[in-house]
Amino acid sequence: MAELSTALRIAHAAPAFGIDGTRQFCQRIARLAVRSLYAELALYPKPGLVSLVDNGSHQDMTAATFVRSLFALRRYFLLITQAGMADAPFHELKRLGIDAEARMLRATNGINTHRGAIFCLGLLCAAIGRCRADGVVLTPSAIQAALLRYWGRELGAHSGDAATPSHGTAALLRYAASGAREEGARGFPSVFAVGLPALRRTLAAGRCARRARIDALFALMAHVSDTNVYHRGGPAGALAVRRSARAFVARGGTAAPDWEARAVACHRSFVAARLSPGGAADLLGAVCLVQSACAELDLT
Repeated sequence: MAELSTALRIAHAAPAFGIDGTRQFCQRIARLAVRSLYAELALYPKPGLVSLVDNGSHQDMTAATFVRSLFALRRYFLLITQAGMADAPFHELKRLGIDAEARMLRATNGINTHRGAIFCLGLLCAAIGRCRADGVVLTPSAIQAALLRYWGRELGAHSGDAATPSHGTAALLRYAASGAREEGARGFPSVFAVGLPALRRTLAAGRCARRARIDALFALMAHVSDTNVYHRGGPAGALAVRRSARAFVARGGTAAPDWEARAVACHRSFVAARLSPGGAADLLGAVCLVQSACAELDLT
């Protein structure tokens, strides 16, 4: 029913762009979302996280698991961009996300690879679609403003809903750590005020996209209260992640001559401690999406 309701809204709004133009735009954003998550997967060294090089701190998932998940999510990103363009209410966006999570779990045999990304990148796709429908030039501030204007109230209420059990919910309740829902309720400040500026500073300095993503990831790890880390390592693990990330940033990040050796050493220490900053990884995917959607720069 959610897809039908959204389709009717799109049909009503389509004359502003034409049916073909509307669908092409949504397809482009969906491709950028998938490419952004693949860019996060392919990045290395990435402390404690699954990459194309190794499985990080995880024994139950590999890069192949993530690729299967990405294939399962392609249509979701298209549909939620269309839904945002059609001014769909929050309950429709939520239903699309629930359906996408079910497809992800079927594709991965029950392994949670992208639950946070479904929430985070899905909402950003909806906000990007809304900007398109409003005729607003895509900028980070415009995307964030659309997210808060159209769905901010429901996101605020949703942030306190712990009805759906997850490791993040358990960490939230046990340690009072913030998570994806709290980020969403505030318009993803870590994406727009932390990760994206870090990525852009590195690109502006003339360093490559890989180094820009590394700098963005470490900036996010130094800043966010990651429920994935709290679940695995408790407060001590969370403190270790933040201290390691802040030390990397303080030395200049990827501008330091020994940055790669330091990032690899951090990765190995996280693996030894079974720490995995998956929340920061999801936010990095979101940073890559916002950057590529606004700048029309293919970061893959």
